[in-house]
Amino acid sequence: MSSYNSDLEIAQSAKPDHIREIARNLKIDEDKLEMYGGVKAKLPLNLIDDIQVEKSNLILVTAMTPTPAGEGKTTTSIGLTEGLNKIGKKAIVVLREPSLGPVFGIKGGAAGGGYSQVIPMEDINLHFTGDFAAIEKANNLLAALIDNNLQNKNGLNIDPRTVEWKRVMDMNDRALRNIVSGMGGKPGGMMRETGFNITAASEIMAILCLAKDIDDLKEKIGNIYIGDTFHGEAVFAKDLKAEGAMVTLLKDAIKPNLVQTLEGNPAIIHGGPFANIAQGTNSVIATKMGMSLANYTVTEAGFGADLGAEKFLNIKCGYSGLSPKAIVLVATIRALKYHGGLMLSDLYKPNTVALVKGMANLEKHIENAKTYGLPTVVSVNKFATDADQEVKLVLDRCSELGVKAALCEGWEKGGEGTIQLAERVVEAVGQFKTSYKPVYDWNWSVKEKIEAVARKIYGAKSVEFLPKAKQNLKKLERIGLSDKPICIAKTQNSLSDDPKWLGRPQNFTLTVREIEVAAGAGFSIPITGNMLRMPGLPAVPAAEGMDIDNDGRITGLS
Repeated sequence: MSSYNSDLEIAQSAKPDHIREIARNLKIDEDKLEMYGGVKAKLPLNLIDDIQVEKSNLILVTAMTPTPAGEGKTTTSIGLTEGLNKIGKKAIVVLREPSLGPVFGIKGGAAGGGYSQVIPMEDINLHFTGDFAAIEKANNLLAALIDNNLQNKNGLNIDPRTVEWKRVMDMNDRALRNIVSGMGGKPGGMMRETGFNITAASEIMAILCLAKDIDDLKEKIGNIYIGDTFHGEAVFAKDLKAEGAMVTLLKDAIKPNLVQTLEGNPAIIHGGPFANIAQGTNSVIATKMGMSLANYTVTEAGFGADLGAEKFLNIKCGYSGLSPKAIVLVATIRALKYHGGLMLSDLYKPNTVALVKGMANLEKHIENAKTYGLPTVVSVNKFATDADQEVKLVLDRCSELGVKAALCEGWEKGGEGTIQLAERVVEAVGQFKTSYKPVYDWNWSVKEKIEAVARKIYGAKSVEFLPKAKQNLKKLERIGLSDKPICIAKTQNSLSDDPKWLGRPQNFTLTVREIEVAAGAGFSIPITGNMLRMPGLPAVPAAEGMDIDNDGRITGLS
């Protein structure tokens, strides 16, 4: 295997099995599949088997605080699945669908890398089976119904100044963050300030990923908070009778998507909320589907363990009743050195001083994993530039901390490079005793829940609530979200709310700017720092390097 081919070249050189073969290996009848060509299919919800879900082993892959160099969490998740199948375990990987915003921006795709990828890589990173488009349309239908109601004299008497619902688009476009709609005089509607979020940040995405079935999806969408009347009464999507039409648009999007890995093992991809501004995990339906079909289900949570893993455990598991039996914590030598103070250009040179300093970040994430009471394995995602001395230093430190560790070489070697990791994970699963320990009780006040996450998981000394956030706390009580989980929006680049504070920040104050309502999804969203729900493109977007020829062959997609 050559390690010099691009991810796209490796994916394009693969000869995938027909999707019916992947389904057959999972004992799924072909007539159950809704095929999208020969290599993609949707799965019906009636394949979920709650008895098998109870027996299956769920493994959560997360990571240390991410860096611009990339840590390879998705690559590790896929590689681990290949490795588990190599050692005779029936394993499946369940992932989120990539958002087009990052694909054409700076981050690139999210289908893995090297010889640990899911295919068809191009389709997965682009329009796939149209789920994002359906979510976008359902979101924007509600926006249109709201504006139509404002225009209608027989409407709900909604105060347009209180409307919080925004339109969405699956693209990074900073020009749409803040707009004025309803221009063009009386026929154009009521003029008001509003804006766009990226589709992955839509509450519809969050709801889809927490719904159990169509009826539950309909109920949750009906509970979406829109704004208040001029008399101060809360208005919900069900007051507009919007939920039926919106769920009709989502009738196919609620079904998980079956694809395959490069080694012909099954993969399910469904849902795509970001972890810095949403819950950051694939759908409950997809995870339960994977657990119904395999003995080992590998899934991931976005960004570092302070974001995706925290939300996975406190929100997704809280609503679904699921519990991972082991946590895999991804780390890289270069990320550790970055957190130790090195510039990106110097990460490929041996530097044990920076490595030791940067270990503080990994150590905090290990502490957090232990807080949940779950067996943990550190996966050291190995690169060719890693010095043996550096690798040994990390493995020895993990041993000192009482946590299992293994090298992961899935990018270069596929399943062969993750056998050791797979064996460590199976050992960890065998040590599982009870379900995870949540960081907070849902019945605590919203303020207490935020402080618990800030102190226990981020390492903050205190939390400051700005005036708007204090005002929002009263709204949460009025709407009935006080006894629900929280989904903190925070930078992914630091344990703190300052993206420039690397390593292990200490004695800092977390500042909560405001708290948004997600009544349909069933959580509130405390917003810290300068978090944006509509990203912008970088100075040189990835889109500039992409192309397609007359034969339909794509280049430049990563």
